[in-house]
Amino acid sequence: MANKIKDTDYLAISARVRAMETTLLTAERMERLLEARSDEEVSKLLQDCGYPELDAARPEAMDAALSQAREELLTDLGDGAPDPRYIDIFKLKYDYHNAKAILKAAAMGTSPDRMLMDMGRIGAAELKTAVESGELDKLPGALPAAVAEAKSVLDTTRDPQLSDIVLDRWCYRDMAALAEETGSAFLRGYVAVQVDAVNLRTAVRTLRMGKGADFLLGALLEGGDLAPDAVAKAASSGAAGLRELYGATRFRDAAEAGAEALKGGPLTAFEKLCDDAVGDYLAGAQSVPFGEAPLVSYLAARETEYTNLRILLMGRSMGLDPDVIRSR
Repeated sequence: MANKIKDTDYLAISARVRAMETTLLTAERMERLLEARSDEEVSKLLQDCGYPELDAARPEAMDAALSQAREELLTDLGDGAPDPRYIDIFKLKYDYHNAKAILKAAAMGTSPDRMLMDMGRIGAAELKTAVESGELDKLPGALPAAVAEAKSVLDTTRDPQLSDIVLDRWCYRDMAALAEETGSAFLRGYVAVQVDAVNLRTAVRTLRMGKGADFLLGALLEGGDLAPDAVAKAASSGAAGLRELYGATRFRDAAEAGAEALKGGPLTAFEKLCDDAVGDYLAGAQSVPFGEAPLVSYLAARETEYTNLRILLMGRSMGLDPDVIRSR
């Protein structure tokens, strides 16, 4: 099906996405939110951008409202997308988040319900029933194999971190397979740059924790532009190795910040620069007049916006200095 879909089939939705981009929270709008003198002013600014009332004093209600906004956006654009797999790529991660919560809750004898997010390709309750019953065959994509392997690892090792690593690996493998099915070079590149960001983060965190090469190689993901072996080899040389490996890539600044973080400083700047490198890739869609790239780029921008908005509102409610919130 994907090969029969042409860029011109995205004319209508591309035009719509360009119009919707005008309501994104630009850097200027985020500054206005940061500097707003009252919650009422914040609420007015957010309503102008299409958001419902968001009350950081009630985090659960705020998260529910943001989740609702995200779900409505995916449903809305999904109805107009020639290929729904471009929407599924943004739903998929919630399936794996829910699988992690369900498996760990089962191991601890508790309920996962508080942690579940009903925004995946399959309903959270349906996924929970399938995992708890062991009837995995009807789950989408690679989820059956992923859940089975993660459960086996958790049952054997009793280590939820290792189980999470298994699910993360399957998640990006599932994303890469979905991107490959669409035939979209832009979507394949988007998955690859995310893998590269995850692997750089993993390398820096592993070095900071003092864990060995075997742990790192077991935690690195496949599917990025830089092979796991290359990342592990660079990490074995510490900061200098990471600088050399990433120096000619879009992650150069992030690797430099990671090298500084290895000296014991905060990870905040490093984390942000990893995200900025992914954003740099997505910015390439701005020069594409129509096709799947503007749609993918817009959805990714909204995902980032939801995260940033939550950080900003929670920071304001806690009375944090605007500079501290900016850094995050």
